[in-house]
Amino acid sequence: MRAWRVEAPAPIATLPLQPVDVPVPEPAADEVLVRVHACGCCRTDLHVVEGDLDLPRLPVIPGHQVVGVVAARGAECTALSVGERVGVAWLHRTCGVCAACRRGDENLCTRADFTGLTVDGGYAEYVTVPEAFAVRLPDGLDDLAAAPLLCAGVIGYRALRRAEVQPGDRVALMGFGASAHLAIQVLRHWGCEVVVLTRGEAHRDLARSLGAAWVGHAAELPPGECDRAVVFAPAGELVPVALDVVRPGGTVSLAGIHMSDIPSFAYERLWHERTLRSVANMTRRDAQEFVDLAVEAGVTTTVEVFDLDDANAALGAIARDAVGGAAVLRVADA
Repeated sequence: MRAWRVEAPAPIATLPLQPVDVPVPEPAADEVLVRVHACGCCRTDLHVVEGDLDLPRLPVIPGHQVVGVVAARGAECTALSVGERVGVAWLHRTCGVCAACRRGDENLCTRADFTGLTVDGGYAEYVTVPEAFAVRLPDGLDDLAAAPLLCAGVIGYRALRRAEVQPGDRVALMGFGASAHLAIQVLRHWGCEVVVLTRGEAHRDLARSLGAAWVGHAAELPPGECDRAVVFAPAGELVPVALDVVRPGGTVSLAGIHMSDIPSFAYERLWHERTLRSVANMTRRDAQEFVDLAVEAGVTTTVEVFDLDDANAALGAIARDAVGGAAVLRVADA
């Protein structure tokens, strides 16, 4: 099968993804083989390719926003049928027995596998996934539109939950890329007023078109206090700004898996029971809840489509903040 693989991490400008022809993977007894139709490209993929994250496995095929159909089943699989459309997300498998798993925090499993990081991902024609971790995709979502929901959408949804957003809250979104453009649609569905702080003019235009009540530059403060804030940009210097944006008792969540250092700031900015929370990975429940909510809320995805052979170009566009919405690789037609 055709695939794009990281042999040695390097800046995306050097085109570190290499085309390879490798055997179609064999599913284990509890796994299904998925024929990939589309795979979203994520800033986390860029961090993998450039080596910003510790890479426990090399070479590795990136990609963790995978949409396709079940092509084959392992001997123990009974829930999914061949031909059924599924998604493959970041959380590939958990151990089920560590303390985190036992208390229901599978996103914090100490022995988890992650798609496109510790196991091969979706920049390929086929991928395997444990049947229990495949996401059932509802009707009404086409392949290209569904792919970004599986990470950008799910992580944004988890970030809103970590920020304890309630219907009707005033919520600030800081950075407005693939994840935030989906989160704002959920917030509008919940009746929230949304303000957006982001540096790119194209991103500001997109925020306005999706119903933001106020849009400004990343360094600006919106008029009035917000109940919650979510920092999507991987810029640590925005964390103190986010704390300034929320009211006493408000909550800030940090949606990124990777972020530059947070600068020192005065305790006054955190005082009055403001809360600062990170977001780590996602759960199967997050994924299934969000794809179902996306249909209920009428979430639309703004995508820029690249062929599989243009995987380096897709990540290069993400690095330049040159993608309006989400980049998606078209791997095969349905």
